[in-house]
Amino acid sequence: MSESGDVTSNHGVWASPATALNGTGSTHFRRRIPMHTTFFWGHVTEVLFPGWPGSNPAMYGLSLVFVFALAVVFEWLTHSDFVRPGSTDRTASLLRTAVHTVRSGLAYMVTLAVISFNGGVFIAALCGHTIGFFVFRTRALMKSVGSGSDKC
Repeated sequence: MSESGDVTSNHGVWASPATALNGTGSTHFRRRIPMHTTFFWGHVTEVLFPGWPGSNPAMYGLSLVFVFALAVVFEWLTHSDFVRPGSTDRTASLLRTAVHTVRSGLAYMVTLAVISFNGGVFIAALCGHTIGFFVFRTRALMKSVGSGSDKC
């Protein structure tokens, strides 16, 4: 730690310590978390939750699969219509609103995971979106071509 209280590391920028003054005027320091501002490679990172996946390579692999799955499910929800023909307008509106809410939450979770600046997490999210789009958008196009609709 330097005299100014800044904390740095040899791998990137560390978050400045959160401070709070108590009644005596002294400062309390909280845990310092490495904050990367560029992409980095490695399995020692935090994705979505404090301490997860930690330094365990197997848990890092699980976090990549989790981010990949989030992105695929997001694409599935984007390109699927869950409203049955003959549904009332109210039922259709409620169902579409619920699906939109879940889809928005998934999108934010993928975004937060990518903000970890870990290259593996970024690639997992990108691959999940790519494969999900290819599988579910192609299926949607095949349905529309088969029904004679020009909807894309």
